[in-house]
Amino acid sequence: MILLLAVLAGVAALTAHTLVNAGRWLRRPAGTPATVTEPVAVLLPLRDEAARVTPCLRALLAQRDVPELQIVVLDDGSTDGTREVVRTVAGDDSRVTLLDGGAPPPGWLGKPHACWQLATRADPAATVLVFVDADVVLAPHAVAAAVGELRAARVTLLSPYPRILVTTVADRLVQPLLQWLWLTFLPLPAMERSARPSLAAAGGQFLVVDRVGYNAAGGHAAVSDRVLEDVELARAVKRSGGQVALADGSQLATCRMYDDWPQLRDGYSKSLWASFGHPSAAATVVALLLLLYTVPALVAVAALVGGAPGAAAVAAAAYLLGVAGRVVSARATSGRWWPDALGHPASVAVLGWLTLRSYHLRKRRRLSWRGRPVV
Repeated sequence: MILLLAVLAGVAALTAHTLVNAGRWLRRPAGTPATVTEPVAVLLPLRDEAARVTPCLRALLAQRDVPELQIVVLDDGSTDGTREVVRTVAGDDSRVTLLDGGAPPPGWLGKPHACWQLATRADPAATVLVFVDADVVLAPHAVAAAVGELRAARVTLLSPYPRILVTTVADRLVQPLLQWLWLTFLPLPAMERSARPSLAAAGGQFLVVDRVGYNAAGGHAAVSDRVLEDVELARAVKRSGGQVALADGSQLATCRMYDDWPQLRDGYSKSLWASFGHPSAAATVVALLLLLYTVPALVAVAALVGGAPGAAAVAAAAYLLGVAGRVVSARATSGRWWPDALGHPASVAVLGWLTLRSYHLRKRRRLSWRGRPVV
């Protein structure tokens, strides 16, 4: 019972932190932004994205309130006709520049190299760089609102998390954990004010960065071999003296990250090992997550069946508080919460399995993405 009470207290404290983060500290860029007066370069890396780039690019072409907007697209060795799709959608729009990407040199992974090529070949006059992935669709005011928030917050790098679109059971189990994890465990005010690189987070789907600060941090060249290049770029910005902020971008952008379970499984497997570092750290974190969020539901059922109503009540309270944290996170980021939040124990268990799989495949050197090895 003492352990159950400790679990209950821990889950209660973390859910309270989620509530404070979501209600008081989470930035929400303006829905009706002012016109951006500075030059902005939107950078779109593509590798075999013919099937999904059209809505992304059309949304970029529809951006409002950014008179000096350049859209730079890099075809990173696509073999599925991505280049032709871009040409068809862009037509003769003078704002769009289509580049051919080179193969990553030794020591570089594909995504950082593509982003670095885009950043170094964008119009030198652009003072803000906006990195967007092909699975992201921006609202017409998104770039203006995000750049306005970057300047209002006086930070070097702003990461507005898009609303993650979920359709499959796998999506609904795993994807909401992205926002839940940083809203629950990351102290947002400390993250913004602290110079510690370890207190940094970012999502590469939609990333807004001051160009001077980006160059001072070394840009993507400083994270050339990093699987989580977005988080590592945020840390590089902090190491160079810049500041980082997260924002709820659910009103600015949507993102459909994976089409099916194999894509989701492999996408998380390629990068989860990099989130934790040493396997012992991963084992400790996963064990704590399971203890706090998966075990209570199991204990509640077992205690009720075994005739221990007191233990069942405490365990059920811990389970419901964990569900409440998921509800708060989902509502704060325009995500789906009913009935998905009720399956939070299963979500955490799947995350634990994906983490184990990630380390296993890395040890056997079998991790790859988009036809390239992840080394």
